[in-house]
Amino acid sequence: MDVTHLLSCGRRFACGVPMVKMPQKYATDLEQIKRASKLIEAKIHRTPVLTCTHLNALTGLNLFFKCEPFQKVGAFKIRGATYAIECLTAAERKRGVVTHSSGNHAQALALAAHNAGVEAHIVMPTNSPKVKKNAVIGYGANVYDCAPTLEARETTANGLVQKLGAIMIPPYNDKRVITGQGTLGLELYHQIPELDVVMIPIGGGGLCAGSTLALRELDENIKVIGVEPKGADDAHRSRAANQLIPQTNPQTVADGLRTSMGDLTWPVIRDIVADVHIVSEASILKAMRLIWMRMKVIVEPSGAVGLAAVLDHLDQFEPNQRVAIVLTGGNVDIDQLPWYESF
Repeated sequence: MDVTHLLSCGRRFACGVPMVKMPQKYATDLEQIKRASKLIEAKIHRTPVLTCTHLNALTGLNLFFKCEPFQKVGAFKIRGATYAIECLTAAERKRGVVTHSSGNHAQALALAAHNAGVEAHIVMPTNSPKVKKNAVIGYGANVYDCAPTLEARETTANGLVQKLGAIMIPPYNDKRVITGQGTLGLELYHQIPELDVVMIPIGGGGLCAGSTLALRELDENIKVIGVEPKGADDAHRSRAANQLIPQTNPQTVADGLRTSMGDLTWPVIRDIVADVHIVSEASILKAMRLIWMRMKVIVEPSGAVGLAAVLDHLDQFEPNQRVAIVLTGGNVDIDQLPWYESF
């Protein structure tokens, strides 16, 4: 399904704010995201937005946490996976689906496929968290191990497509997936009015791209800031070089952010995302621990980078700004908590 459309050139309005002009075609647009939202709303959760008095006092900001750990499969990925499955024809469903993922997209596609009666074949790197791999198997998918590199993931997945004749549903660089992930931005906009900033983690960039396209077309005054670990900073380096620089050897505890951006997600992050902040491993673990302790929300390292960036870059925010932080997922192995040796 081709969902590429030329975004409106300032002709639409929301809440009295003129829509941002986007002269270039991107992977999706607000109308596609709205349609996706209606299509999948009965199959996903409308996740809550929580606040924390302690963290507001600590930062001097009004923080709003979009809690995707409470989503099905414990992560936002079910949005894009469900929409991608819904887009398949009856003939394509019979062929089954293939993807590669370190965990959250793997779980999401496994569950979405299971619910639709579609066979799923999931390629997972050997360093994927055990808790995520077990969940994929539990949803009834076929799991195939590969080396922990992007090349190995893609080669193994493409081999399965050729062998089985199944349909590839990439974890992020796919118009259907980006559109589905964009429903988070749409949902957040209607839950919390008059946001100044939204902090969104960047791995492959599907969530950041889709949500940014939704938010900026709804209100051009909302500033989206992407966040990634220092050990997996392809978005930051790519923006500095003004060209896509693939991830080669990511080193971070945030396993969900080890992937590279794709040619569909990169243009949005290049052109529309206001900035990309990078955070250290220590900052990620500190933020993760704070969320567990103060908010009582189980969040994984990848989901904690937004708060880490706020804490590390407070000088870049104005006092009392309304800042949304997307907690992308909560799939962490509680028997292997990463801060045991760090504090």
